Amino acid sequence: MLYISVPVSVAATWIATWKWIRKAPEVGLLGWDMHKPGRPKVPEMGGVPLVFGFVLGVLVYIGIETFYLNSYRYTPILAALCTVLMACIIGIMDDILGWKAGLRQWQKPMFMLFAAMPMMVINAGHTTMSLPLIGRVDWGILYPLVIIPIGVVGASNAFNMVAGYNGLEAGMGVIIFAALGYAGLVMGKTSAAALSIIMLGSLLAFLYFNRYPARVFPGDTMTYSVGALAACVAILGDIEKIAVTLFIPYAIDFFMQARGRFGKEAFANLGDDGSLSQSGIYHLTHLAIALLRRLKGRVYERDVVLFMWGVEAVVAMLSIYAYL
Repeated sequence: MLYISVPVSVAATWIATWKWIRKAPEVGLLGWDMHKPGRPKVPEMGGVPLVFGFVLGVLVYIGIETFYLNSYRYTPILAALCTVLMACIIGIMDDILGWKAGLRQWQKPMFMLFAAMPMMVINAGHTTMSLPLIGRVDWGILYPLVIIPIGVVGASNAFNMVAGYNGLEAGMGVIIFAALGYAGLVMGKTSAAALSIIMLGSLLAFLYFNRYPARVFPGDTMTYSVGALAACVAILGDIEKIAVTLFIPYAIDFFMQARGRFGKEAFANLGDDGSLSQSGIYHLTHLAIALLRRLKGRVYERDVVLFMWGVEAVVAMLSIYAYL
């Protein structure tokens, strides 16, 4: 039934985002584009229309399964929807308060623990996991109480780290959910595949407006929601190993931020001609700028984004090759 629900998610996200771009400035939902001369203001919190389109697509999928196929096995999908919507609310809180005065670093994972609860209370996924060098381990009750919240909190906050450049977050999400969706289809994990492919459609529609030069920013509203869904898909599809591999670039970014005690922004220094440079290397995007400057001299925002997409695409292909 994806041939109906995916077009719905694409169309709903596209139309809602188009409307959002026109309405957001009227209520002051604007953010500075830090890597453009003059730092123009751009509508933000674009995660709201994206999540709207995704949820509508999922509900259409469930409706078809219920009334056409007489299938009622959608509790895990509804739990994942609850997690995504709770993550979206937390992102809205952070976006409204502003990136300088938003939620503190320690508050974000605390709030995201509540977003993990829907997946915890239904005991989603399988308690047995295969670990490198150790083999299969049955976590028992620790899986819903420890592994699930760690996954949701970790993925949502990690996905929020690699950000700040036109199209970066949405493009990374496209690659991640393309890989997760493919893995779900190959392994016969229907719920995981459906959620991934529907989100993939929404992200592609959103990327049309968010690509360089961005007409809308995703905000924490999108990054928390997309990251949380990645964790839900990994849990429901029993594809945690693939998901963890896909988030390796985010783990590297985490340790790079730790060097700066999490006080350094991912933004680059902007030249008069729009080229970028970095004062230090405290984010993966800073490393990308440094490498690209050695290769081609002047580096622009689009170069950094394409480089990061390329890195994530390579990681995705390696994860698929290694685990499927």
